[in-house]
Amino acid sequence: MNIDINFNFYSDTPKGKDPDTFSETLRKYHQFLWSKSLPNGSIFKLDIKIPKILHHKSDLGEFFLSSDSLAHDYSKWKRTENIIKQIPKKEIESFYNLGCTIGGYIIFPSNRVDDKMTINGSRGVNSKIKDRFDLTLECIKRFYLNDKSPLTETLNRYKSFFKLFNNFEGYVDFFLLQDLVKEKYSKIDYFLPFDNFQNSPIPNDILEYKLYRKNMIEFISKRNQRIKNYLNEKI
Repeated sequence: MNIDINFNFYSDTPKGKDPDTFSETLRKYHQFLWSKSLPNGSIFKLDIKIPKILHHKSDLGEFFLSSDSLAHDYSKWKRTENIIKQIPKKEIESFYNLGCTIGGYIIFPSNRVDDKMTINGSRGVNSKIKDRFDLTLECIKRFYLNDKSPLTETLNRYKSFFKLFNNFEGYVDFFLLQDLVKEKYSKIDYFLPFDNFQNSPIPNDILEYKLYRKNMIEFISKRNQRIKNYLNEKI
């Protein structure tokens, strides 16, 4: 399959809808990218028989998964509206469009457990995370270390999914997230200085926003290139 790392998933998404749910190109890209060998050698094969969902069923278990965006420009958040007004519209649009390429997306389990929130939902509403993927990855790292985090309860509901990757390194390598970790996977390369979840994760002023944007752009660009390199090696 030919994957275009510059393809904007809003281009095949109905107006006013979310690519995570409505872009068939994004769903097919996810299916192709993440249907591969797990750390234990088993093949994690995804199908798209169920509308809007990625599905796997084997001796490993049954998993229902959906897309989730890693990149947020916070341009429509009330708290950041005064910051956004100070930045040229073209810069915001460029940032936004980069986040709509494959490097800005991942998959998480989409089924509700005990009718409680999914990972996608929890990381969006949690006041300590607010959709920041670097902070989400910190929580996932702590999950594998049996340490507490703002998402501990949610991640514990999906133990069977995270077990597929054996450990944090396996998870990072599987989803090509190496550019967001450092020091042999022991630390996250945060978009903003990390304060152990003490303060708001949303940029507080234009300097923080520009730093957040710079680091997010760098990560998505590197991940796009990493995806391209992975596909070239796969051929």
